[in-house]
Amino acid sequence: MHGMLVLMDAEELAARWRERLESWAIPAEILAKAPADPWSHSPQRFGTRTDLALAAPDDGPTALRLAEALPEGGTLLDVGAGAGASSLSLHGRIGHLYAVDTSRAMLDELTARAEKVAVPVTTVEGRWPDVADRVPVADVTVCAHVIYNVPDLADFLRALDSRTKGRVVLELTHRHPMSWMTPLWQHFHGVDRPVRPIAEDCVALAAALGYAVQVEEREAPLERFDSLEELAESACRRACLDPARADEVAATALELGMWPVPRDRWVTIWWE
Repeated sequence: MHGMLVLMDAEELAARWRERLESWAIPAEILAKAPADPWSHSPQRFGTRTDLALAAPDDGPTALRLAEALPEGGTLLDVGAGAGASSLSLHGRIGHLYAVDTSRAMLDELTARAEKVAVPVTTVEGRWPDVADRVPVADVTVCAHVIYNVPDLADFLRALDSRTKGRVVLELTHRHPMSWMTPLWQHFHGVDRPVRPIAEDCVALAAALGYAVQVEEREAPLERFDSLEELAESACRRACLDPARADEVAATALELGMWPVPRDRWVTIWWE
């Protein structure tokens, strides 16, 4: 009976996560006029982040929880790997890296860097958990800054757990990574952006699925943007605005007190 109650709770929390995430969809009439894909990411920018992580490895909770759980020469699964910023910094311990991402360009950036640090890597292009059966069970799994892209979070987490012998480590921002733009959406489109889901919603669902979750939170080690110009360029794309309006966006960000952008809070969630 207790198991049935937990399952019902998990189903309800999973449905709530999906609804809240769907509320982040950009209104169709705004999206139709977007000059560029507002949800896209730059493989080159992700590659630069990986280079930074390799040059000055992060000593935050995600890296520590991975390092203490990964046996010497062990297998590491990185889901939503990007260019490998969260996994390749452990190159001294990794026996084999399995990297999953929907972007071939991201995986190519990762492969080039894995070769430089002598990490054997197998890349799998596709969406998790659809491609879960294409990777073996790993000693440790990391999934960093992916969760807010996952509508079916219960299935996603179950697949991570089933493909992991030891520890699963998640990293995500405390709030949706586009939350910083809420004042700009209100200013340029008259649109209010949602508040949830937040990291606590992921923690609650993982616990309801039966995982003995542990949680640590810290200030992000990186600034979101290096310059006001970089903010404006990103905001134009994310808010479906013509890039020619970048100066206007920059001025508006200053007027609204949005610069410098406060650092995010990063949350590390893990279980055995």
